[in-house]
Amino acid sequence: MITPETGLARQQVVAAARYIHRRGLTHGRTGNLSIRLGERILITPTGASLGSVQADQLSVIRVDGEHLGGPPASKEAFLHVAMLRARPSATAVVHTHSSYSAAVSCLAGLDPDNALPPLTAYFAMRVGQLPLLAYHAPGDLALGPLAEDAAQRHPALLLRNHGPIVAGQDLDSALDVVEELEETAKLFLLLHGRPVQPLTTEQADALAPTR
Repeated sequence: MITPETGLARQQVVAAARYIHRRGLTHGRTGNLSIRLGERILITPTGASLGSVQADQLSVIRVDGEHLGGPPASKEAFLHVAMLRARPSATAVVHTHSSYSAAVSCLAGLDPDNALPPLTAYFAMRVGQLPLLAYHAPGDLALGPLAEDAAQRHPALLLRNHGPIVAGQDLDSALDVVEELEETAKLFLLLHGRPVQPLTTEQADALAPTR
């Protein structure tokens, strides 16, 4: 049943999906996002384009991942469940295949504890450290426990050969982190092979987001 609360949440999810698509942070039928409403999670369905998904096409699952209504949820719904379980204060999760972040996730030699250096103060403030999780095929449930463990300490993760996933206090907060991550990934690639001077550990730690 659609209540006023879920109706508003559906509109928020669709508005965020359109924004992600319009900003070029996703392509085709990639990417997914969700909002937690108490014991339920409203999430984009499997095979949906974020540029055209409708409010009445969203899936509803329990916080344990059980399907409650609507079409089948994204095959990566288990990652949303893991992120939200790890971060009780978060209510939204955004996962994209944004080009620059995905490109960085394919590079060899990255630090698995922190895939991107703090090139700017805003990256240090909004993202902090960015763990790189080992490659798993899309939908591989074995990635869930790894994501949940890392998300207890970090709001944003980078999935190897895949893309970023971010948990936020709300959708706007999560989107801010996704965009900051994407812009820093772009800077990183533009500067690749050149000597750079990122923020020092002390400077970055002073700006790090609350865990």
